[in-house]
Amino acid sequence: MNPLKSIKGTIIAGIVLAIIITLALGRAGTVNPWEFWVLVHVLVGITWIGLLYYFNFVQVPAVGAALGDEGGPGPAGINKYVAPRALLWFRWAAVATWITGALALEAMHTAPGSGFVAAFTFSAGYELIGMGAWLGTIMLFNVWVLIWPNQQKILGMKEASAEAIAKAKFVALMASRTNTMLSIPMILGMTAQGHGLPF
Repeated sequence: MNPLKSIKGTIIAGIVLAIIITLALGRAGTVNPWEFWVLVHVLVGITWIGLLYYFNFVQVPAVGAALGDEGGPGPAGINKYVAPRALLWFRWAAVATWITGALALEAMHTAPGSGFVAAFTFSAGYELIGMGAWLGTIMLFNVWVLIWPNQQKILGMKEASAEAIAKAKFVALMASRTNTMLSIPMILGMTAQGHGLPF
């Protein structure tokens, strides 16, 4: 009955542990929807950005090295078994991150109106989180409109000519690198909202 023997058991054990800690240390006596949505937002956001960094720092260089390794195993294993699964988690974690972020914005907003609107219109007190929300929205767009359709061509999930695949590689790489770049100020917006800017 070791929960660490499966990913499902590991996740359930983590949730149970978080609930136990909440009950042991929680003092509010009421539900805190803001913290709930921020917690879920951070969990799915780590999945999204973690996979983004994996693609940029690990998989793309590994595929390049595999292509250059004459007589080696080549990139087929990565492209057939790893990339499709990683892209599935990547694109749906992006959606979950955006939705839970929107719900967190609503939960944090105590004035009349919408926290979502306050952030996206850079209302007073929402400038930093609004910047992060806009960057996250651009990144979500890049995932679904630029990265995923082009990855389908690259991985042979969609029929494409050699020329179309070469173009798809460039577009997907540039969109992924753009998201990596944008992730840094986006995370700054998320953390600075609660803690202030670093200087």
